[in-house]
Amino acid sequence: MRKIVSFVHISLDGFVSSTIEGMHSLGWVSLSEEMFEYVEKRIQQTDTAFYGRVTFEMMESYWPTAADQPNASAHDHAHSRWYKTARKVVLSTTLSEKNHPNTQIISRDIGEAIRTLKADEGSEILVFGSPSATHALMAENLIDEYWLFLNPIVLGQGIPLFTNIQDRTALTLLDSKVFESGVVALQYEVKRN
Repeated sequence: MRKIVSFVHISLDGFVSSTIEGMHSLGWVSLSEEMFEYVEKRIQQTDTAFYGRVTFEMMESYWPTAADQPNASAHDHAHSRWYKTARKVVLSTTLSEKNHPNTQIISRDIGEAIRTLKADEGSEILVFGSPSATHALMAENLIDEYWLFLNPIVLGQGIPLFTNIQDRTALTLLDSKVFESGVVALQYEVKRN
């Protein structure tokens, strides 16, 4: 059975996105080459990326051609290569698979579709950001691990990571890393009964 791993930046007060004039903003996220290298090693171990529509469209607008830019970083080259070959799964009621090669669109029966995906051949499935997709997976109790990148900032408002939680969920800390920027990566496994 494949694991679903949620990769998300989070503020100290639990938000994954701030809200500025009705728009979702990630300008508060602290990024560094050190963090890119750390994450890239992890990403190379998987073959499937899971997104909500908004995050997917943002990724599609950058990663397919990121390595072609004259000022492309080592991270741009590595992640662009991976992105082009990774299977992409997107929760959306408006996108069409015919317009997005190597992409599976899930628009209904989310729980059943994801359970089928978890039973397929392949490595773990990484959920990148995507608050709406993460919340949909949480509602179905389908997330197996959380990789939280705890940023040293208090936002005061925004989209919380953990919302509408019906049952207590116990987590086990598997690993942690502190970056020079002050961001702390926390890897938690969901305890199953």
